[in-house]
Amino acid sequence: MERIEEVLEQVSTLAIAGHIRPDGDCIGSCMGLYNYIRENYPAIAADVYLEPPGEVFSYISRIEDVRTTCEDAPSYDLMVTLDTSTLERLGVASECFAKAKKTVCIDHHISNIGYADVNRIESTASSASEVLYKLLDPKKISAKTAACIYTGIIHDTGVFQYAATSPETMRIAANLMETGFSFHEIIDGSFYQKTYIQNQVMGRVLAESILLLHGACIAGVLKKKDLVFYGVEGKDLDGIVSQLRVTKGVEVAMFLYEIGTMEYKVSLRSNGKVDVNQVAAYFGGGGHVRAAGCTVKGTSYDVINNLALQIEEQL
Repeated sequence: MERIEEVLEQVSTLAIAGHIRPDGDCIGSCMGLYNYIRENYPAIAADVYLEPPGEVFSYISRIEDVRTTCEDAPSYDLMVTLDTSTLERLGVASECFAKAKKTVCIDHHISNIGYADVNRIESTASSASEVLYKLLDPKKISAKTAACIYTGIIHDTGVFQYAATSPETMRIAANLMETGFSFHEIIDGSFYQKTYIQNQVMGRVLAESILLLHGACIAGVLKKKDLVFYGVEGKDLDGIVSQLRVTKGVEVAMFLYEIGTMEYKVSLRSNGKVDVNQVAAYFGGGGHVRAAGCTVKGTSYDVINNLALQIEEQL
């Protein structure tokens, strides 16, 4: 698939969906495609499925159209997933995918083996939003659609600071900016700005973090009781693992928070020497060479020690 038009022929109904606990790239790419279809293909009845997006993304055009369940949904002519490496991570739209007449996957995760009928996977791309941009007609991208795609790119590149940022990424960002949206407000409002509570939580994790493997690894933990105490959810914890990663001398950062009894959601970030996708894959997860995640059962000490063993092997 070189252009999205290739899969839109004879399509009357379309579903768009992303992964569970959607981040900026997932929301940006899904809403970017949704807005593009609504603006340029009005004859296609399109729906977008996501878990409820965070308040910081309220500026995105048509975000109020997001559906959070696909119960009683029709059998769509076409379903497109974005930024979703496996069907298990599809979340609220799994039923729609199973019933769709044709499926398409647009992604950039190296762990994605291609589960749809048509797959466009670029593991070297900065984001799913960058992959999506290459499939669209630049002349048909409005400022509203551009803002969505730009959102996805800045969130998955850490505002262009991560290694996956390429010269092509920067050229795409420049093209998007030329449509005229307020890019600086998107960066401040959706990426950098944190609530007072979010800053408190990050401060606590940083203060209670521990160094492992002679300072090459750093780990931060939040227990379920801490999440309840501060009144935060997983989507409120963005940025913590990235802040751990920039600790001097650290090669790998891990941040885990409890999602069930002796069960932790783990985020991993690498500064280059360790392939954290390989580490995450060992525990049934995946992602990218420098950014990956997984879910691991056990006490927090068990989880940290087991992850550290895999990291130590590579170091």
